[in-house]
Amino acid sequence: MTDRNTEIEVFLETAGWGGASVTLLAKDASYRVYHRVTRAADRAVLMDAPPGLEDVRPFLDIAAQLHRFGYSAPAILAQDVTAGLLLLEDFGDRTFTRILSDPGERTWNEETLYSLAVDVLADLHERAPIVGFQAPSYDGNRLVEEADRMLRWYAPLMLGDVMAEDAAEDYRAAWRAAVPAMTWGPDTLVLRDFHVDNLMILEGREGLARCGLLDFQDALTGSPAYDLVSLLQDARRDLGEGLEARMLERYRARRNLTDWDAFLQAYHALGAQRAIKILGQFGRQQGFFGRTSYMVHIPRCWAHIERDLAKAGLDDVIAWLDRELPPPLRTVPEPNTRLPESISPEIKR
Repeated sequence: MTDRNTEIEVFLETAGWGGASVTLLAKDASYRVYHRVTRAADRAVLMDAPPGLEDVRPFLDIAAQLHRFGYSAPAILAQDVTAGLLLLEDFGDRTFTRILSDPGERTWNEETLYSLAVDVLADLHERAPIVGFQAPSYDGNRLVEEADRMLRWYAPLMLGDVMAEDAAEDYRAAWRAAVPAMTWGPDTLVLRDFHVDNLMILEGREGLARCGLLDFQDALTGSPAYDLVSLLQDARRDLGEGLEARMLERYRARRNLTDWDAFLQAYHALGAQRAIKILGQFGRQQGFFGRTSYMVHIPRCWAHIERDLAKAGLDDVIAWLDRELPPPLRTVPEPNTRLPESISPEIKR
């Protein structure tokens, strides 16, 4: 038995779950691993976040804030912050993603699932200034650094080399010019990974509490447009015809917004920024670790980027891409392509 397994065993014993069955549930793009813990008819979820690589305190902090709003974040059943171990309420297996792919589903469909998620966001964004919240700022420096990940990890896969520094600086300058659009609006809590993989249906709960929330530990303070575009422009799935427009109108009807055009510019600017960041993340997975399964989504990312840049009026970014990464280079890299050793895989925090 490894030292980590021993730590987990002691943690569960201390939490009153000694002798429970532990089975792998999920891994994510971080170093966190999730296990399902079963004891007779009782179930819980163990979050294993190795110290030095992950920190469970932001998860605990944001979960407490979401509970204060009355939303369904997992209850904390036990915690050992130093060891990086949390025992969480088990929400089950009914993620939006699984429901959408279940041909036998009769209760929920794409329209009703997305409507519930949009209503959660509209409620959060209206009440955040009243209820109050705390999270680090999603400021211009962070937004530009995220956009820069495309240069670091995707562009070299397509170009065969790193981007020349003068061209790279022109790219960053174009994104810095877009910061006012990307940070528009009264600040709200931005959950950042608000999409169908991280949303769940919780039967037996009413209203907005039916929507279970996962993977919110990286929440920041920023524009209300970010989570909405994260939901409605999913890098991994296409929405039904007209659904994005209907959900935007649903959101608008539930908000007290004075400038819808400015909101839409923020929505599209952040949509482009988010999709171009995801290109970098996918490039990192292939370029360093040989994980190519994500690359099938690259054409969808580029479609989002091109449409959003035009709608947001980010002409400087459009001009840079046309010059340095024209359409023939906006595609899936060859699967055996790797990044040069001179490039670091480190993600700046």
